[in-house]
Amino acid sequence: MEDKLKELKKAMDSTTLKGRHFTEIQESKIRRAVHHPVETKSPNPFMIFIMTTVALCLIGFFVSTELMVNKNGSINGSPNTWEVHHDYKENHNVLFSILPDPDLHAGKAYGYIFSFKEPFDTFKGKELSISATHKKTGERIEVMEPQNITEPSKGYSSMQRFTASFQVPYGGLWRYEVYLDGKVYGNVVVNVEEESPVTLPEDIPEYVQESDIHHIDWDRKATTFGTNMTGNGGKSGIIGADMPSLNGQKWMWHLWDTDASDLTVVAYQRDSGTVQPILDNGESWTIPLGGENNGADVHAPSSVTIPERGEWAFVLYADGELFDVVVMEIAN
Repeated sequence: MEDKLKELKKAMDSTTLKGRHFTEIQESKIRRAVHHPVETKSPNPFMIFIMTTVALCLIGFFVSTELMVNKNGSINGSPNTWEVHHDYKENHNVLFSILPDPDLHAGKAYGYIFSFKEPFDTFKGKELSISATHKKTGERIEVMEPQNITEPSKGYSSMQRFTASFQVPYGGLWRYEVYLDGKVYGNVVVNVEEESPVTLPEDIPEYVQESDIHHIDWDRKATTFGTNMTGNGGKSGIIGADMPSLNGQKWMWHLWDTDASDLTVVAYQRDSGTVQPILDNGESWTIPLGGENNGADVHAPSSVTIPERGEWAFVLYADGELFDVVVMEIAN
């Protein structure tokens, strides 16, 4: 037993439990650490500047992005994109909707129904107008002049059925903006088809062009002047155009500032889009012109038949040259 105890004592003396375990230098460092704790190193000012700048930039980026979305992504909460939308919304509530004509085409007036949802007091006594902006060209036009709102839509408590009729000159996407007293109320985006092609009869004179029909100014209405003349004063006038013409009538054509010998009349009906002759009761395109009469430089009598009611444009050619367009409503 004693031999085993001696061996155990000898083994323990050979371990770290015996002898000097720290040098004087190590002991000195331990004492300094106890009496003088390690000081926290001050941050580098340059790094603080860099980190602050990055943080501010990130904040500015997210704020400006949000503002940009609010500015470019919406007008008063409604999508301001060029995607077709017929409803204008604010806070997910529809303020108004538009119902365009299913056959909507450029270059021709069509009717629109605007259905406003807010109470009539929102509109009463205010001026309502509509502007249109074309996506492709950026052209902006006022399609409906300001109208003073004095009463609700007929048969309704508010403006649930406000109607407007106007045309836009080009096909493509159009943004219609509604204004109240000159301030934007909302907008919708409508896709307008290109102009319907005009089919010219085979026997029409070759100098008549489709573009002459497309460029008709429907707002330039014929007026009455002189001795019961209807037309465009100082350019062209018709005696008899104020008489019923659906079953035939005698018209006297007058032209100013020309010495042409032939008059060609191309009749275009706006609603049907048809082109046809009306001279000699629909048998002729062209008649000879005579001399001065009723103050005009040349004139010509003819029989005419207008085949149907509606808005008509009579496109006049003097000796094969486009001369004038007389726009009028034929009622009977």
